[in-house]
Amino acid sequence: QVQLVESGGGLVQPGGSLRLSCAASGSFFRLNVMGWYRRAPRKQRELVAAITSGGSTNYADSVKGRFTISRDIAKNTVYLQMNSLKPEDTAVYYCHYSGYWGQGTQVTVSS
Repeated sequence: QVQLVESGGGLVQPGGSLRLSCAASGSFFRLNVMGWYRRAPRKQRELVAAITSGGSTNYADSVKGRFTISRDIAKNTVYLQMNSLKPEDTAVYYCHYSGYWGQGTQVTVSS
C-alpha cells in the first residue's frame, strides 16, 4: 500500500505562482516514476508532468516553460512549481505513483 498526500493548492490570480507537494508513504521499495495529473471541469484527466528516480522529466506541451517538477528522494516527496499560471490551468491536480492516486488538490486561477 502506498499513500499519496497532496498539498499546496489554492486560489491565485493569473500570472501568479503555486507550489504543489506530494508526500508518499507506505510500503514501497523505491519510488520510480511519479507524476502530476489534472482534471479540469468537463475535460478528461491529463498528464501534466512526470519525473523518474534518475531525474528525467516530461511535461505536457501546455505547461512547458511554466511548470517544473522536482523530487526529494530522501523525503519521498515530489513537487510541482507552477509559474505564470493561466485560467486554463484551473483543475484538480492529482499525484500518481504506480497505480496509486492522491486525493487531489484544487487549483483555481482567477482574477
